Amino acid sequence: GITLFAVITLILDSFKIGYYIDFSNCLSPTEGIFPVTHAVHTILQVYFLWCHAKDIIQSFKTLERFGVIHSVFTNLLLWTNGVLTESKHQLNEHKERLITLGFGNITIVLDDHAPQCNCTTTTLCSIFSQGIYYLYPFNIEYHILASTMLYVLWKNIGRKVEHHQQHKTPFKFHGITVGMIFGLIVLTSTIAIVVVYLIQIGRSKMKSELALTMFYLHAIFVLVLMCTAGIVALLIYRLEDRSLDNSKNPARKLDAELLVGTAAGSWLLSWGSILAIICAQAHPKYTWYNLPYSVLVIIEKYIQNLFIIESIHREQEKVNDDIKTLRIVTISRGSTFSLTPSYKEIYNGQTACDHGEVPCLFKGSISGRERDGGDGDGVREEKAQEKSSVMHSAPDFSFYSRNSVANSKRRILKNIAAFLFLCNLSLWIPPAFGCRPEYDNGLEEIVFGFEPWIIVVNLAMPFSIFYRMHSAASLFEVNCKT
Repeated sequence: GITLFAVITLILDSFKIGYYIDFSNCLSPTEGIFPVTHAVHTILQVYFLWCHAKDIIQSFKTLERFGVIHSVFTNLLLWTNGVLTESKHQLNEHKERLITLGFGNITIVLDDHAPQCNCTTTTLCSIFSQGIYYLYPFNIEYHILASTMLYVLWKNIGRKVEHHQQHKTPFKFHGITVGMIFGLIVLTSTIAIVVVYLIQIGRSKMKSELALTMFYLHAIFVLVLMCTAGIVALLIYRLEDRSLDNSKNPARKLDAELLVGTAAGSWLLSWGSILAIICAQAHPKYTWYNLPYSVLVIIEKYIQNLFIIESIHREQEKVNDDIKTLRIVTISRGSTFSLTPSYKEIYNGQTACDHGEVPCLFKGSISGRERDGGDGDGVREEKAQEKSSVMHSAPDFSFYSRNSVANSKRRILKNIAAFLFLCNLSLWIPPAFGCRPEYDNGLEEIVFGFEPWIIVVNLAMPFSIFYRMHSAASLFEVNCKT
């Protein structure tokens, strides 16, 4: 994930270099040096994280702690720089949109931040200047992801851990078809809504109001689906009696803290919108859709945080010891060429018996008859022993029904995780690419004042955007672990 964001960040740096070349007559040389330096820093940092993110450093610990924490704050400063630059561009567009909605009583001073000289190639300048702001969301995500990975590396310096084999859990599409289909429908519809919103908003008062109404109705529908899915998942967890893994884990602890901390950004925006709706004297029709939207944002993030935090603290399921014993007994009583399936196959309910082959429980007796070479007494004795063994072990096979129920629960949880994963990606797209009704509906600016509300939005919105991407990453991990 961080490699993908880094590649797009390098494209952003190349656009900045091209923009500087076109306006080199009136721009400071530092604006050309910075993207070059930033590109080199990005390449080296991604290489370091790719090769050493899982290292636990035990030597030169003081020096390493200084260097890694310095890198953490460097990325946070670069993240802040990206947020401020992108916010200035969004604010300028926001002022133009407020004019079309009829909020003329708000003081609006437009500032396009354009260089004070002519561009050498007009077409390229337009491509570079517009492309830069569409790539900033990826640059912002890259720096916050890099800072979190480096923070975990810093926390791991000098840490004592047990040496054990870590089993990788790859992502599999098998069994999550329903969740993927519904998630892709939400993703596709969200992209369509964002495109229509960006085209219609600011064109006229009627088109702007329709765009806001359309956005709120779509978001309400998606949030209701996500709340329902999260509640179902939590109910499934409540019906299980699996213990929680409370061992010390800096990465898992940071995941939980980031989920709660970054969710506070959108909670602040939502509570601000709710207060504005309650306190406002006049209410355009589209603002009433903002009320359920703001309430659902608070509820959905609370439910989703509970689901993710509980999922990442759940211990992995362990195979029943009775199944392992069954495998050993069957092998010892059979020949070396026994066709008895492994306990993993039995656990998954995939035995040779399902395919009409020789029943697994009687393979030992068949092998025994072959060894006896036709001895009638031996055959009868062997059969009597096998019959007794089978009747004795029959109650143990109640695990088949338990396994079937466990598989059904696991399949539902995996589908929910896949659905929420795609929904969070969907809800990351609108604010990241300029679809921000908190800016555009104008009601909060009237109640709180233009500058106070813009400051709140500019501070809280980056955390809200990062929350969606971090939630998607955490849900991807939940899907692999379930």
